[in-house]
Amino acid sequence: MIRTRNYLSQSVQSLRPSGIRRFFDIAATMKDVVTLGIGEPDFVTPRHIIDKSIDSLRAGQTSYTSNSGLLELRCAIADYVGGLYGIEYDPNDQIVVTVGVSEAMWLALRTILDPGDEVLVPEPCFVANAAAVEMAGGVPIHVDTFVEDHFQVTGAMLEAAVTPRTKAILINYPNNPTGAVLSRERMAEIAAVAEKYDLLVLSDEIYERLIYGVEHTNFASLPGMYERTILMSGMSKTFAMTGWRIGYVCAPREIMEGIRKLHQYLIMSAPTVGQYAALEALTHGEDDVREMRGEYDKRRRLIVDGFNQLGLHCFEPRGAFYAFPNIGVTGMSDEEFCERLLTEERVAVVPGSAFGRSGTGFVRASYATSRERIEVALERMARFMRRHG
Repeated sequence: MIRTRNYLSQSVQSLRPSGIRRFFDIAATMKDVVTLGIGEPDFVTPRHIIDKSIDSLRAGQTSYTSNSGLLELRCAIADYVGGLYGIEYDPNDQIVVTVGVSEAMWLALRTILDPGDEVLVPEPCFVANAAAVEMAGGVPIHVDTFVEDHFQVTGAMLEAAVTPRTKAILINYPNNPTGAVLSRERMAEIAAVAEKYDLLVLSDEIYERLIYGVEHTNFASLPGMYERTILMSGMSKTFAMTGWRIGYVCAPREIMEGIRKLHQYLIMSAPTVGQYAALEALTHGEDDVREMRGEYDKRRRLIVDGFNQLGLHCFEPRGAFYAFPNIGVTGMSDEEFCERLLTEERVAVVPGSAFGRSGTGFVRASYATSRERIEVALERMARFMRRHG
C-alpha cells in the first residue's frame, strides 16, 4: 500500500531546523576537529555530586517523586534563590523541578499563551527560544539587538515591537550566544515596558552564576516585577550537570498552578537520581562553582584577546561561556566562514545568523573547552586569517 498522505502537522513542518546542527553533523564526520561550537561545560560533574547520586540509588530511592519534585530540593532552591537575590518563593506552591530549563520554558509559555499571542524575543538568542514560543501556540516577535549596545535589549526596542497581541517578553541574560549581561538600568527599562503594557517576563537565568567582573540582577528582584516574572534556571551550566537534566521554574502562585498541571501530565516528575544530585550541588557545590568560573574567566580572556589580535573584533562578553566575534573583515558570510574554517583548518564554530538575523556577520565560539584546545584553535585560525583576512 502506497502512503500518499502527509502525516506531519503544519506546525511541525513550519518549524525552522536548528542552524547549529548542520555544522555539528559535518564535524562529526571529520578527525582532529577543535570544537568551539558546543555550549556545554567540559568539566565532569564534581565527584561529591556523583557520589551522592550513587548513594541515593543504593538506598533504593528510585521511585517517582512528588510532581513538583523532592521537597528537600525545592527548599534548597528557595534558599539558593533567596540567598543570591533576596527574593522568596514558597517551596510548596511556587517551585517546580523540571527536566532542564527546556521543559521549564515550554511549560511557562504553554501556560500563559493562547493561539496567536505574541512574545517579544530579543535576538541574538538561543536557537530554541523562538521555536518554543511557536510550539506553545504563540508568535515570536524578533527584537534585534546590536553590538553598539553591547547586545543589550533596550526598553525602546521592546516598546517599538509591542502590539495589542503582546503577552510577554522572553529574556535570556547572561546571553547565549553573545555573552552579554544586562545592566540594572536596562532591566529597569524592560520593567517599565512590562508594567506599562501589562506584560509578563520570562527570564532564563541558566548562566546566572557565570559572570565576570559585573553584577547580575535577577529580574524578579526588581521593584514591582516579582508578580510579573516567571524565573527559570537549572544545574546544567553552573554545576557542569548538563546530562542530569534538572532545572526549575519559580513563579507567582496562580501561574504556577497552570505550570504544575501541565508538568504532571507531560513528565510526572523529573529524574529522581538527578534531583538528589541537584540537592547536593545546591547545598555543597559553591566551591566547585568558584573554581569552574575562575577557569572560564581565564579562557574568556585568552579567546577574546586572540580574536582581537586576529582582526576579528570581539566585544567583551561578561557572562556565560561564549565569545561572539565579528568576521566582516574576511568578506565572507558567517555561514561561509564557518564552513571554510571547518573544512580548511578543522575548527568548528557556529554562524551568528543561526541565533537570529542580528547575529549575521558574527560567529559563536564557546570557551567551555581547555585553554590548550583554545590555543590550538587560535593557531589554526591565524593560518586561516593569513589566507583570507
